[in-house]
Amino acid sequence: MPLGRPVVAYDRLGYGRSDPATDLPPPNFVALEVQAGLQPVLDQLGIDDATLIGHSVGGGMGVYAAAQMPQRVRALITIAAQAFPEDRTLQAIAEARVQFQEEVQLARLRKYHGDKARWVVDAWTESWLSPAFARWHLREALPQVRCPVLALHGQQDEYGTDIHPEIITTLCAGPSRMVLMPDTHHLPHRERPQEVIDQIRAFIAPG
Repeated sequence: MPLGRPVVAYDRLGYGRSDPATDLPPPNFVALEVQAGLQPVLDQLGIDDATLIGHSVGGGMGVYAAAQMPQRVRALITIAAQAFPEDRTLQAIAEARVQFQEEVQLARLRKYHGDKARWVVDAWTESWLSPAFARWHLREALPQVRCPVLALHGQQDEYGTDIHPEIITTLCAGPSRMVLMPDTHHLPHRERPQEVIDQIRAFIAPG
């Protein structure tokens, strides 16, 4: 493995190989994922000391996890994470909602989510575009994050400007570092995999 460490990746309920979900996520779904998904996974696997990596909204979930489980989260790495529903974020999601009405676009998701693909699109777009989600912000959780934080973000991220990693690294209570990646969009780990690995390796090496 590039980092020489064991990695556990899980599919949230309704996604990937997990069981289907019947309802769309509630407005506080980002914070709820800690108790509903991550903590049971850690409990089941007996993991009491973890470095979390979260991409996009998974980065926000990682923030809540670090805030709620400080004794179990050694460090946090966010990749293209959002701190609040920025106008750019909502515009890109609204455009994606229209695109995924086309069967050819939806078929791309079936490779990963099977028959759950339509629910996945709705869970993403309808949650973020809901008026009830408009006031969501990480500012309440970040001051409770005392572990080291690395925030990676593409300078051309279509789902959020660099205000998001700035908020994450500025408001968290622990040591933090922001890395802006040039010529990179919303998937740094796919667009620049070696650079992302190098950044993570340098970040976790002291521990």
